[in-house]
Amino acid sequence: MVNSVVGGQILSGVSGDHLSVIVGIIIVAVTSWAMALFGMKIFQLYERVAWLPQLLVICVMVGSAGPNFDFNIQTPMSTEQLIAKRLTFFSLALSIGLAWAPLAADYYVYLPPQMKSSRTFLVTVFAATTAMAIVLLVGIGLGTVIASSAHSASKYGSSPGGVLMTAYDGLGGFGKFCAVINVLALVANNTPGAYSMGMNLQMVGGVFGKVPRSVFTTLATVIYAACAMGGRDRLYEIFKSFLPLIGYWVMMFVVIIFEEDMVFRRKRGYDWSQWNCRDKLPWGIAAGVSFLIGWAGAIVGMSQAYYIGPIAQMAAEADLGLWLGAGFTAMVFPPLRALELKFIGR
Repeated sequence: MVNSVVGGQILSGVSGDHLSVIVGIIIVAVTSWAMALFGMKIFQLYERVAWLPQLLVICVMVGSAGPNFDFNIQTPMSTEQLIAKRLTFFSLALSIGLAWAPLAADYYVYLPPQMKSSRTFLVTVFAATTAMAIVLLVGIGLGTVIASSAHSASKYGSSPGGVLMTAYDGLGGFGKFCAVINVLALVANNTPGAYSMGMNLQMVGGVFGKVPRSVFTTLATVIYAACAMGGRDRLYEIFKSFLPLIGYWVMMFVVIIFEEDMVFRRKRGYDWSQWNCRDKLPWGIAAGVSFLIGWAGAIVGMSQAYYIGPIAQMAAEADLGLWLGAGFTAMVFPPLRALELKFIGR
């Protein structure tokens, strides 16, 4: 939804507000839907080439806005508060990268079977880290432009799409062209969600397994596009507070999967023929209870506009929800899973 809203804002800004944000949202959503609908080959081809124009326009962005970056802005806060803010930002950035974890299997299943798991891991970490680092550093630079320039703040600072447009201020038509290229990146980010939504609903089984993936993909696109259009003026603020919560559960998910694989499956391995046999699969009691206990840790450590946990208050209001949620989950899952295997046997 956020990608659709930002894409709509960019397209509206490029057109000089002749194109409404709603129409821009529809364009982004329909383009994403088309690639997700027609399958992996088209989607994979697009993802394989989409990074190059993005890299080029990022270079243009840095060349255009870089001279205005001001990393010497003095922040009126104590050292403890500054460290807390940095930790919070790092946690948020990490949670964005970790969001790939629940989706990865939908795409890695297409990798060659002989590909070593270590290579898959290294390629994933390198690609995610490089992409995130570049975008975040440029984003920080653009943030300093908004913070240090009243003109830029009044002209562009009201929306994330507007912030992106600050990078091309003064480039005229070429800057607008670069902004449109940035929209292609939003489409690339949107498509995996729509594609995986269809597959995930099919994996619920029963009646859901009989419904074509294209139906779920279309319904998901209609729903998120409608939400994006309805909340286009407030959605970003809502998700700005909601996004860390997504990071919490993804981190707990990663911890559970990691411990299951390294502790309990290292010798036994997996019987892939049983992937949809309910009488063979784990009940999920240990994972479910660990997940809930992890949330208890996340809540006492979270620091958001609507709630600050007691542990976060003792740490200069740093958002520790990601780390405490992961820690609580990591501590309780192994013993609970061992009990589940002992008494249930799977």
